[in-house]
Amino acid sequence: MRIAAASLAAVAALVVAGCSSGSDTGSGNTVNWWTWDDKQAVAYGECEKAFEAANPGTDVKITRYNVDDYFTKLTAGFVAGTAPDAFQNSVQFLQAYAGQHQLMPLDDLITKSDVDLKKYSVGVDNWKFTDGKQYALPLDWAAAGIYYRKDSLQQAGISEADVAKMTWNPDDGGTFEKIVARLTIDKNGKRGDEPGFDKNAIATYGVGAIAGRSFIGETTWAPLVATLGWKFGDKDQWPSKFNYTDPRFVKTMKWVTALTEKGYSPKLGTFTTGNQSTISDIDLVGSNKTAMTIGGSWSAPSFGKIPGVPVGIAPTPLGPEGKRAVLSNSNGNNIWAGTKNPDLTWKWVSYMGSEECQTKAGATGTFFPSIPAAMDNTVTSMKSQGVDLSVFNQYVKDGVLFPSTAYANGSAVQSAEQPLFEAYFGGQRSDDVFAEMERVSQEILAKN
Repeated sequence: MRIAAASLAAVAALVVAGCSSGSDTGSGNTVNWWTWDDKQAVAYGECEKAFEAANPGTDVKITRYNVDDYFTKLTAGFVAGTAPDAFQNSVQFLQAYAGQHQLMPLDDLITKSDVDLKKYSVGVDNWKFTDGKQYALPLDWAAAGIYYRKDSLQQAGISEADVAKMTWNPDDGGTFEKIVARLTIDKNGKRGDEPGFDKNAIATYGVGAIAGRSFIGETTWAPLVATLGWKFGDKDQWPSKFNYTDPRFVKTMKWVTALTEKGYSPKLGTFTTGNQSTISDIDLVGSNKTAMTIGGSWSAPSFGKIPGVPVGIAPTPLGPEGKRAVLSNSNGNNIWAGTKNPDLTWKWVSYMGSEECQTKAGATGTFFPSIPAAMDNTVTSMKSQGVDLSVFNQYVKDGVLFPSTAYANGSAVQSAEQPLFEAYFGGQRSDDVFAEMERVSQEILAKN
């Protein structure tokens, strides 16, 4: 999944106050590996045991930091010379780190070790920098799916098969909007497709928030607008601007706004706590505030464990041409250029990227392995626990995934664009905001 953290300004300059992160680079037979994901820290712990058993005397230390602190600590480690030997990274920081030579290129190691990059289903190209070199092995992948309450469908007279084959277009919303309307219920018990429905007094929204702050739209509007052939940037990788003035994008955003105006989907800020934190989609589905939602694949185990609420998973809607298009983000496994133990670190990183390790780690279902055979095992393992992930696996088999775009100055883009999205979906800005969003992207992407 993409990273949305508050304290990331230090990434761009690689200048921070204070001292080291407290976790020195590995030496001798020790390898330090960092992650921000508590679930992956546990999952890859299974690989750690196997790796240490196969390499007597080797010590792999897995450290997990909260995402709000992770990149600040990582940057501090670069400056102080105490960064971990290897670490999980989000593609939005590839430019900052590779551009300042903090990452070790892996091409020679890949060739020497006969690592076949074709074995990965997604993520390889995301980690090629502008110099053409490969800086990471794919660590995982993620995509969006439709989570729905089975009881809500039954009460509305909608079959699971109907949800699995939903269609969408920006003119009338297709069967997706019809199903969303049917699932929406006002406080008087009227449904969104019935006479007398009160759009200003909603008890259950048909679908969770699609109007969101994210300028990527990974789990909101991206799986919809992408079916129109819209591309995020003017180039697939390292674009010079984001295509926010494209008529297909503008039309989709207007449809999203119309969906909230009809009362079928919550407006931005509808579900927040006193400190303005957003209530999770899992809690909203569990409390029947929403009957259905577009959510990340990483949330599947949590949706499957909502007490007393059977939740199904469907693919994202088919577009006007009868095809899906699903954004897939893939985190990478980087090696720090300053590691004192490059050979052992590569041995650990390449093992993490092997079918054996990804099968062990992926059995938890908390992330999706990048290798298809390991992903198949994850689906089988989770099905025995009552969570059916076959929808996501089918994306790979059907070839409907497209990779997220690598772009420059990730944290600066995020900081500039998200307030503009918020202003638009919050009703403070009109369509003129899209030209500003595109201009801002062009300015920031051009900066060194």
